[in-house]
Amino acid sequence: MKARLFFRHKHIYADGAIAEIRAWVVSRDKRTPEGYKYSLVYVDSKGKRLLGYDNAEGKGHHRHEGNREESVKFDSVEELVKRFLVEVQEMRRKSHES
Repeated sequence: MKARLFFRHKHIYADGAIAEIRAWVVSRDKRTPEGYKYSLVYVDSKGKRLLGYDNAEGKGHHRHEGNREESVKFDSVEELVKRFLVEVQEMRRKSHES
């Protein structure tokens, strides 16, 4: 089955930063037992990734922050999206305080 985009939301902040959430339905197999792929990314106005979550092939569920990458666990996609949005807001709050 070819990947089919089933959700996409892109928010562009006034300062040019972007938060984007995308999810695709894919065939269930060993690489994607859940039957979906996703990408949640927050980039600054220059396009530098500050935060990201995805399940890229061969890596499983993982999180990017700066140059760090770590495995993540979650109970639902909804929970993961909420976590991502909270982290984005916290990053924005901290960056505007400095």
